[in-house]
Amino acid sequence: MFEMMVGAILTQNTSWRNVEKAIDSLKRGGVLTPGGMRQLKTSALASMIRPSGYYRIKADRLMAFVDFLWENYEGKVKKMGKEPVNELRERLLKVKGIGPETADSILLYGVRKPVFVVDAYTKRIFSRHGIISEKASYDHIQRLFSDHLPHDEKLFNEYHALIVQVGKALCKKTPKCGICPLKGIEQSAKRIV
Repeated sequence: MFEMMVGAILTQNTSWRNVEKAIDSLKRGGVLTPGGMRQLKTSALASMIRPSGYYRIKADRLMAFVDFLWENYEGKVKKMGKEPVNELRERLLKVKGIGPETADSILLYGVRKPVFVVDAYTKRIFSRHGIISEKASYDHIQRLFSDHLPHDEKLFNEYHALIVQVGKALCKKTPKCGICPLKGIEQSAKRIV
């Protein structure tokens, strides 16, 4: 679970492939735990997560998150996960470097709360299909899903994974609309929204 939280912070502005390299480095160093990371100097952590890009900034963000975890939950992810989702989300958003997407990724993947994660793929795919505006806010897009899907962690997890898959494979800068499995979704969405 902690690994997922670290990944949520490291994936900011980089590919998952590079995040995996950074996480592997932390594993090899034996510090991919709240206690292990807490013992590191920020500069040592930055060196270990270098493959993730923006490694100095991300090291600061990881340390801020680890401090948050220790100060509020004695470094225990399970204890953090017992807090009500809305309260925990508000607290996470106050941690330096954690915005809505990162907070929601921590909630969904790290402590398995039913929170829908909105990312660049979600915005791109659903704006191209005319379901949302290109300028729609994070909260607006998240409400669209939360208001029309059962609040189920596994469903949100799978839904997000499928969106990422479509985004990576088909909905690129030059989209492959002809073979998109979501072709025609805008008609169904108009009936719902």
